[in-house]
Amino acid sequence: MEFMIPNLNNPSARRQAERELFREDHGFLRTGFHNRHDIGGGMYRENQPSPKRIGAWAEEGIKTVLNLRGVHPKGYFYLEQEACEQHGLRLINYRMYSRNVHSREKIMGAKDLFEQIEYPAIMHCKSGADRTGIMGVLYRHFKIGVPIREAVEQLSFKYLHIRHGRTGILDFFFDQYLNYSQAENISFGSWVQTVYDPEDVKSRFMSGWAGNILTDRILRRE
Repeated sequence: MEFMIPNLNNPSARRQAERELFREDHGFLRTGFHNRHDIGGGMYRENQPSPKRIGAWAEEGIKTVLNLRGVHPKGYFYLEQEACEQHGLRLINYRMYSRNVHSREKIMGAKDLFEQIEYPAIMHCKSGADRTGIMGVLYRHFKIGVPIREAVEQLSFKYLHIRHGRTGILDFFFDQYLNYSQAENISFGSWVQTVYDPEDVKSRFMSGWAGNILTDRILRRE
């Protein structure tokens, strides 16, 4: 995806990018709150960082940053990209979703990603609640070997994840595996590759879903 990258050396462009980060992206709410948690094995999770926060990561020895929001033509992304380059951190853009299903390739691709990156590492989305939640579950399971039934703790209110509303589709996805595995002895990876049907899971979730104004309108979870 090609975007016109602003010249951040231009004072006007930098002010615009900073305005997009701190106002439009609600960065002012994250100034003193990072929703940071240690996932284990050299992986941490947080919310969207500011350039200053990325500098702090570099000082503590972080090597890799997983941006789960993907590439966007917005100030928060351009400032993050610049700060990672300045501090020598590897930035990987791996887009996940907080209110949608993921393809088999995306789920299994996370497994490969966790094997390839350099640690210590940090994953983040906007709030550090939902996309870091599903990736936290996958990391705990694929990289550390924690059973899915225990790893789903990464999707809990402790991290500000809200199960009710559209973000509950993430919980529903793992519930489908846990329910299936009660009758069939099958690993999570095998289930994803041979049984999991993203569109069927989405359809069944949506048929029983009632919208939640907090997650979908006020917090504007992506």
